[in-house]
Amino acid sequence: MARVTVEDCVDKIPNRFDLVMMASQRARNISAGAQLTLERDNDKNPVVALREIAEETLDLPELREGLIKGLQTYVEMDEPEEEEMDVLAIQRDMSGEGSPVAALESAAAGDDDMGDDEAGDIMAVIEDDPNQEA
Repeated sequence: MARVTVEDCVDKIPNRFDLVMMASQRARNISAGAQLTLERDNDKNPVVALREIAEETLDLPELREGLIKGLQTYVEMDEPEEEEMDVLAIQRDMSGEGSPVAALESAAAGDDDMGDDEAGDIMAVIEDDPNQEA
């Protein structure tokens, strides 16, 4: 078996850095169980990957796409669903943030610039809501 050199592969992938990245990606794919396109000939995965590149038995654009996807770290976040938003609202109410009781207690302590009319409105809401603790 003839030795595979970088010069054999540079004709196919001119940038040496790209060549190293693509050969290492192919070697990882082989380690993960990808089918070989050549006989192994008792070579290790990086040598097999270079031989496959040199002999053009790979789909290089597909290999490049796999490399790019493997290096991407951006994860798209999903919008919270309606049920999750309901749970968040319940948790916020239970912690006292934005609840009428917390607003009334804040007004009683003099922490807020709430007028008598607003305090009366809050008391009316509390009295109307049988689930609300006073």
